[in-house]
Amino acid sequence: MTLVQLEYLVAVDTYRHFATAAEHCFVTQPTLSMQLQKLEEDLGVQLFDRSRVPVRPTEVGKDIIAQARIVLAEAKKVQEIVLNQKQELSGELRVGVIPTLAPYLIPLFITSFLEKYPHVRVVVQELLTEQIVEKLNHELLDVGLLVTPLENKSIRELPLFYEAFVAYVNPDHALAKSEAIDPGQLDLEELWVLNEGHCFRSQVLNICNRGVHVGAEGKGHLDYRSGSLETLKRIVETQHGLTLLPELSVLEMPEEKLRLVRPFQEPLPLREVSLVVHRSFLKKKLIEALQKEIVAAVPASIRERKKEQVVAIK
Repeated sequence: MTLVQLEYLVAVDTYRHFATAAEHCFVTQPTLSMQLQKLEEDLGVQLFDRSRVPVRPTEVGKDIIAQARIVLAEAKKVQEIVLNQKQELSGELRVGVIPTLAPYLIPLFITSFLEKYPHVRVVVQELLTEQIVEKLNHELLDVGLLVTPLENKSIRELPLFYEAFVAYVNPDHALAKSEAIDPGQLDLEELWVLNEGHCFRSQVLNICNRGVHVGAEGKGHLDYRSGSLETLKRIVETQHGLTLLPELSVLEMPEEKLRLVRPFQEPLPLREVSLVVHRSFLKKKLIEALQKEIVAAVPASIRERKKEQVVAIK
């Protein structure tokens, strides 16, 4: 058994396709297949069910693959020890970030981070929470920027700050006359929310204390299901009702639109924004540098806020 064989094994599990796995390992498919067959012969077990499309690991294969990931991660730490002796950070940092954070948080820190660490290549992908966790588990991302807690044993959470929810209200709505809103005043029939799959949607419904299905009933003739907070804002402005937004999204808002923003009454409903990594994560110095840069870039009013009333995701 060799590390190369374990790399091929993990690659096939990640991509569930021998040709794709071979491409990502920079070898031919026959070479990869031959090495995996030799590994199966040495172990005396079948690792993959090749009769299925896409290919799937066998039950014993799942256990061996999980252990292979641990072995490969520990082997990579040897290289990381050497790299950590260098004064200058370098390499690639693959970051996954949820859509309700990306357009508001990334611009706050990315320029200063790249200027401070010019030899680091940052690759950012906008993904939903489940996709980020899956890619972390398959080593296709180094770190995620999302909302916690996740209660996932394979993931380590590094809280960054606590961001408040605010309401964005059509000027003709009754709540537009309120200085601050009580969650009990929210009517789901007047509330525009994101599509299923967004953790922000779940938190909005939990603020309303009603984790129920939300359709477009009660909104006249318009049935609009959006994956964008910016789209929901435009609907509120041009139609009616209200939506909830994360605090960072209103920081640079022009004055005429800021008039439509209403805070909640104390205690403020908050969401916990964190860096998340796999339990056996690598690139620790890069991730520590990213963590410091993000915290420094967030406004002090948010950075200094204590954990109070974090809204559940589920």
